[in-house]
Amino acid sequence: MNVRKLTFSALLVAIGTITGHMVYIPVGVAKCFPMQHTINVISAVLLGPWYSLANAFLISLLRNILGTGSPLAFPGSMIGAAIASFAYLKSRNMYFAAAGEIAGTGIIGALLSFPMAYFIMGKQVGALFFIIPFTASTIGGSLIALAILKSAQFSGVFKSIKAAR
Repeated sequence: MNVRKLTFSALLVAIGTITGHMVYIPVGVAKCFPMQHTINVISAVLLGPWYSLANAFLISLLRNILGTGSPLAFPGSMIGAAIASFAYLKSRNMYFAAAGEIAGTGIIGALLSFPMAYFIMGKQVGALFFIIPFTASTIGGSLIALAILKSAQFSGVFKSIKAAR
């Protein structure tokens, strides 16, 4: 296990958990967190698929334990993190990672949130209800991530973090 990656991962989980109650967009029974998507893309590019998936799970879990999140965070964030990671792994292009996050969370995660909202949470929503808010949130978060990654790439931080892989 790489100590640098683990430490950076823990830092991202802490940031994602702390910013959870500060920056979110309430949409019916869902809470959309642009910072979650930012962290998903950054994790996908700098840490890889397993760390990215673990980060998404831990942030969702901690937010639910602290009462600042919703159970809908699990399918949305975890699927987005996984697809972003594998898109980056195959392409080595951070823009593909962002596109994977948008498709994973905005479409697939949104569709998988419907059964959870309907059957587990007992909320009466349409099957396509979450697509627009999830997509809007993930586009914003992915753009923030791309700006952070580009600035890190230019400053040389990108190479030092990637060297730990």
